[in-house]
Amino acid sequence: AALKGQLDAKLFGQHLAKDVVLKAVMGFSNNPSPKKPLTLSLHGWAGTGKNFLSQILAEHIHPAGLRSKFLHLFLATLHFPHHDQLKSYKEQLQNWIRGNVSACPHSVFIFDEMDKMHPGLIDAIKPFLDYYEEVDGVSYRKAIFIFLSNAGGDLINKAALDFWTSGKHREEIQLKDLEPMLSVGVFNNKNSGLWHSSLIDRNLIDYFVPFLPLEHRHVKMCVRAEMIARGYAVDEQVVQAVADEMTFFPKEQKIYSDKGCKTVQAKLDIHED
Repeated sequence: AALKGQLDAKLFGQHLAKDVVLKAVMGFSNNPSPKKPLTLSLHGWAGTGKNFLSQILAEHIHPAGLRSKFLHLFLATLHFPHHDQLKSYKEQLQNWIRGNVSACPHSVFIFDEMDKMHPGLIDAIKPFLDYYEEVDGVSYRKAIFIFLSNAGGDLINKAALDFWTSGKHREEIQLKDLEPMLSVGVFNNKNSGLWHSSLIDRNLIDYFVPFLPLEHRHVKMCVRAEMIARGYAVDEQVVQAVADEMTFFPKEQKIYSDKGCKTVQAKLDIHED
C-alpha cells in the first residue's frame, strides 16, 4: 500500500509501468520460495520516470534506498567504459554479484544506461537469473535485477501516437499491446545492450515495462510536484510557464514532451522569485 501510494503521488502518466511493477514486486515479495530472481527491464525515452520508479522501489525494499549497501547501481558509461576490457568486466560483474548476494540474498541490482552497454556484457549475469536452486552454493532467487534503457522508446512512442490518432485513451494501452514488440525490438537492436541476448532468448526477463511519452498535462503535474517538494505554494501561472518552455513532438500535433519531465527542475529554478 505504501509503495502504491508513493507511485500514485509521484509517478505521472505511467499507468502501465505502475501497474506491472506493483504486481510483479508484490507477487515476488509474497512468494516464500521464488523459482528465480525478479528481473524487470524498463524502457522509454529519458525523463519518463524509469530512474524515478526504480529509486522509489529501492526505498521500499531497503529503507536507505540508493544509499543502502544492499542496493547496487551500475552505470554503463561509468563502470564499463572500454570495449577492449569486456572479458575483465564480465568477471568483475560476476564476482560483484556473487559476493553481494552471498552477503544479502535480497540484494537489488540496477543497471542504468543499458542502451550504452557493450553487446554481450550483460549475458555474463545469465547464470544468476536462471532457474537454478543454487550456483556454487549461493541462491540468487530472492535478488531483484532492474535494467533501465532508452532503447525501444521509439517503438513505444509510435504505439502511443497510433492509439492517440485512432481516438483511444492512453489509459487503454495494455501491456500485451507493447511487450511482445518491445522484447523483439530490443533483441534485434544492436544498441540496446540486449542485442541477441541469452537473457531474452531464455525468457529470463520477467517483464519488459514500457514507459509512455508524457503529455502536456503530465509535465504540469511534474512541475506542481516539484513546487510542493520545494515547499512552495503551487502557482498555476508558473506551472503553465514552465510547461510552455518544454518542447513537444510530433512537429504538427505537439502532443508529447521530448524530454519528459527531465528539465522541469532546471526550468523551475529560472522562475523562482
